[in-house]
Amino acid sequence: MARAALGLGGVHALVLLAVASVALLPLVISDDGYGHCEGVVRGWADSSTGRDKDGDKLSLKDLLFFLHIPRTGGRTYFHCFLKKLYTNAQECPRSYDKLRFDPSHPDCKLVVSHDDYSLTSKLPRERTSVVTILRNPVDRVFSTYEFSVEVAARFLVHKNLTSAKLMSTRLLTKSRAVSTLDIWPWKYLVPWMRQDLFARRDARGGDKVPSSKKVNAYDVEDMVMPLHQYINDPVAHEIIHNGATFQITGLTNNSYFDGAHEVRHCVRQHPDLGRIVLEVAKNRLDQMLYVGLTEDHEESARLFAHMVGAQVLSQSGTLNLDLKEDLHTENDSHPSMVEPEDEETNEHLNSTHGWQTNEALNSTSDEQGKGNSQSNRRKISLKKVEEANFSKEARKLVPEAILKEIISFNSLDMELYDHAKKIFTQEHLMLKAQQSGVGQDRLLAEQKGWTEIICSNGICSPWMVVMLGLGITAIIALVSFAVTTRRRTSKLKV
Repeated sequence: MARAALGLGGVHALVLLAVASVALLPLVISDDGYGHCEGVVRGWADSSTGRDKDGDKLSLKDLLFFLHIPRTGGRTYFHCFLKKLYTNAQECPRSYDKLRFDPSHPDCKLVVSHDDYSLTSKLPRERTSVVTILRNPVDRVFSTYEFSVEVAARFLVHKNLTSAKLMSTRLLTKSRAVSTLDIWPWKYLVPWMRQDLFARRDARGGDKVPSSKKVNAYDVEDMVMPLHQYINDPVAHEIIHNGATFQITGLTNNSYFDGAHEVRHCVRQHPDLGRIVLEVAKNRLDQMLYVGLTEDHEESARLFAHMVGAQVLSQSGTLNLDLKEDLHTENDSHPSMVEPEDEETNEHLNSTHGWQTNEALNSTSDEQGKGNSQSNRRKISLKKVEEANFSKEARKLVPEAILKEIISFNSLDMELYDHAKKIFTQEHLMLKAQQSGVGQDRLLAEQKGWTEIICSNGICSPWMVVMLGLGITAIIALVSFAVTTRRRTSKLKV
């Protein structure tokens, strides 16, 4: 009986042990998962830190890499500055086209690309300077959403999605052109939005059915994917949120680093590991030749001209080049549309190799000839979903809860943007100090020129010094005599 009780007790103990093991199993697995991810992220960070501190970061090297974060105004810098500083032959061919980009071109001195920092693995790192521009993350998310809709809506001229895809494939196969659909991140975001637009059009039964559920331009649910749905979709979490941080660290889904996906996955699964990635991103910004801000475009342009443009001119031996700081100075009535990315890419390729105008992907046949102005293209693109009338005023109607979500999803980018603002302030102070130093050097040069009149080879003759002293004394005496005489004359007149 005792043995039976003991046996029963042993069974109960085994059962309890088994239950406890099962209960603790998720914790062990979870801990192991975190430990693995921490090792992956820290291993990547250790291999990435310290490689970018070679030489003087303020000195322009042989190759300039403009790391163009989408929707930050990079097109303006390319046309207002870089196209004036570099010849067509010096632009690296097809730098926006990852599959056909060739950095080995002998005259390659300028790379302008949406590719992330990992592209530097294909460049001569010790001879490459990197510059970039950052934008307020909330505005960048808005702009990315708006541009995705704008480009995708151009395909609504077709009767169905299959027809739109076939036309795109046919034209791109025949042409050497690089379209928006070939370029990161639009090669993912535009097809995703295009498919959604066609599905909503089919559901409402055609183009002419007006929206009955319109709350604001960012919530026209039966026409366009609402903004709140867009930012919560897995695609947005993979590509858009914290996009600047991942692009500057070389961890996008377009990376040349094979382990980028695993690092990115670990950061999303364990958000606290994002701090490690953020520190690498900050370090990268610290080592860049120039960091600009979209919101402060005038000062950014001035700094770019002095910190980058002046060095390019100096190295090329060009003494006089009209570098107009002609960024848009008027208030941006539509801040989301700082630059039309597809136009930017096509115009860039037009000055490199193999570009052809591909209006079939960018507008409809009955719309050609109406001008390529940004506002006209936007109106044409959105006329099929005209109630999605994006504007600065429309943004004010977006609920506060959605704005808070965007900030939460982009916490790394928010901190990185704050860091960029500090760097920008340092750049401004540094330029001011340099300009002050130039003024002092000029004054010293003038003084040196005067002393060289009386001194030869740094040796001043005693007689020359004496004569100079007598001359100065005589001038002072004459001035004093003239002043005294004038005062006496004035008193006599009174």
